[in-house]
Amino acid sequence: MELFFVGLIIGSIVSYFILLRFSVKSKRSLTEKQSVILLDKVKKVSKLITVQGEFSEIYHHENKQEKWLGMFTSKKKALILINAKAHIGFDFRKIKMEADSKKKKIILSEFPQPEVLSLEPDLRFYDLQNGLLNKFDSADLTALNKEAKEYILQKIPDSNLMQTARKEAVEAIVLMQNLVETIGWTLDYSALELPDASNKLLEK
Repeated sequence: MELFFVGLIIGSIVSYFILLRFSVKSKRSLTEKQSVILLDKVKKVSKLITVQGEFSEIYHHENKQEKWLGMFTSKKKALILINAKAHIGFDFRKIKMEADSKKKKIILSEFPQPEVLSLEPDLRFYDLQNGLLNKFDSADLTALNKEAKEYILQKIPDSNLMQTARKEAVEAIVLMQNLVETIGWTLDYSALELPDASNKLLEK
């Protein structure tokens, strides 16, 4: 009878440790799964537009071609009104972060610089003049569209759009923080240098 009770006690202790091990393993697996899901959520945001700029520019295009061994020059030119919308923001695919499953924390180590995410130019042609032996064709018009887009892109650094977008980086961090908190995790952004980031994030 005593052997029976001793065996029962030993069996209970062994069963307890087996169940405890599986419970810890299951909890760890769930935590790791949460971190993977969370990182995927952030990546799915992909690109976040924070600033929109509008441009209205006049672009002058002129092309000269020499004919007959340089004895004759034919010129074509166009005056183009460009209205364009530039969208500036952040590509979340360039974010560097890792998950600390034990502390249920997402560590944000690097945040991307703002960039032009899209540009929507609207071109209106004025004073389109063909030369006698140098005329506009469909290929020229396609090239003019490309030139106009590059012309606007060169104007963006001189504007305050990038500087404004850098300030809006804080709002992007807040969005990420909201995603993290949906599953009870915290976001560690201490490695980043953001203007007034700590104040705005702590206001939540």
